[in-house]
Amino acid sequence: MPTVFTHSFFAAALGRIFFPGVRVPARFWVLAAVCAALPDADVLAFFFRVPYGDVFGHRGFTHSLLFALLLAFAVVHVFFREARRKAALVLFFFLATASHGALDALTNGGLGVAFFAPFDSGRYFFPFRPVEVSPIGVSRFFSEWGLAVVLSELLWVWLPASIAVALVVLVTRGRRGEEDAGI
Repeated sequence: MPTVFTHSFFAAALGRIFFPGVRVPARFWVLAAVCAALPDADVLAFFFRVPYGDVFGHRGFTHSLLFALLLAFAVVHVFFREARRKAALVLFFFLATASHGALDALTNGGLGVAFFAPFDSGRYFFPFRPVEVSPIGVSRFFSEWGLAVVLSELLWVWLPASIAVALVVLVTRGRRGEEDAGI
């Protein structure tokens, strides 16, 4: 898995790309980061002795597309009840949450991601897996392994996401002022 910082950064980059030149409230950014990081709450299953490969184990249901969709609807219903662009917000929060599993599927470790849980118990990776898998636990993160993870994420996630945001900003730069997102 990539670090929580990378999951959150990617969601923020996605938000800037998804709503270019649009002023969104602070809660949008906070919720984007939370949605992107939340799937890893499933590591708590280890404390309850839920096997890693179980549907509710690590990279299981909380990493699925169904979970991402359910969470997106819940976030919009609870936090953006008055928004005019609810469908766009649901799509964004779905993508922000689903990006977690997608980034995990780019890593070189673990059992894969249960994208289709609970309907399919299979775990999947992408054919190209350049991102160094992050260790679970703080003590192992502050090691040579942790440094390799950070460098890998900077190269394979942060740099491309930053370039994509920069391109969107350049393309939309001609607009005068930020429009109200209706959020």
